[in-house]
Amino acid sequence: MEIYYTTVFFLFGTIFGSFFNVVGSRIPNGESIVNPPSHCTNCNHQLTWKELIPILSFLFQGGKCRQCKQTISWFHPLYEFATGLLFALCYNIFGFQFELIIALTFLSVLMILLVSDYYYMILPDEVLITGGVALVIELWIGHGFSDTVMAIGSGVVAFIIMYLIKLIGDFIFQKESMGGGDIKLLFLFGMILGIPLSVVSIFLASFIALPISLIILYQKKTNIIPFGPFLGMAAMILYLTRFDMNTLINILNNIG
Repeated sequence: MEIYYTTVFFLFGTIFGSFFNVVGSRIPNGESIVNPPSHCTNCNHQLTWKELIPILSFLFQGGKCRQCKQTISWFHPLYEFATGLLFALCYNIFGFQFELIIALTFLSVLMILLVSDYYYMILPDEVLITGGVALVIELWIGHGFSDTVMAIGSGVVAFIIMYLIKLIGDFIFQKESMGGGDIKLLFLFGMILGIPLSVVSIFLASFIALPISLIILYQKKTNIIPFGPFLGMAAMILYLTRFDMNTLINILNNIG
């Protein structure tokens, strides 16, 4: 049964991934996530159900639009696969507990924000606020009022820490070092990960971003690189591995 449920969650994850891709790419442009229906951005051909099957449609069509033969980015099937994998991991880690709902909501918000930041370097307030409200409600239902208040307090502290880091970065580089969306995102991290791991996520995101940023700088010759996707990846790693500060302290002690 474990294999069955893991497969089901993976399949649903790919479907949601396809939808998240639409949400993340349309909201920054002020577009409806419902109308117009999914279509080729090159020729406006409305996609049929056969062209909307996650991952498989891309493979069967050879990575091209059936109408105009425009090449479709590999980002789409890889993103759908990654979302499916995250959903399957959530089930395997949390099982059928209420924490599974919180986990799926948190990771879904991060995946939508990843798309927005990847395409437009924007972390939309609509997604941050909607995701934040949903998580507060779920925390309240699953953990009670007092724990929810503490989680919100942790979110506020994480937000302030990130804002201070931004001010220091602005002073050092004499220009805006970080977007406002990244700061707001830390509020969600504070609620779900807690203050210590929220801080760890910043450093882990920087570590992940360094080699990738060097490649992007070399290929695109640009010094504007979104930090949100790296923050999201760091948060996912810490959350899904159920990393805690005691583990980090033990690692540091062993190094010492």
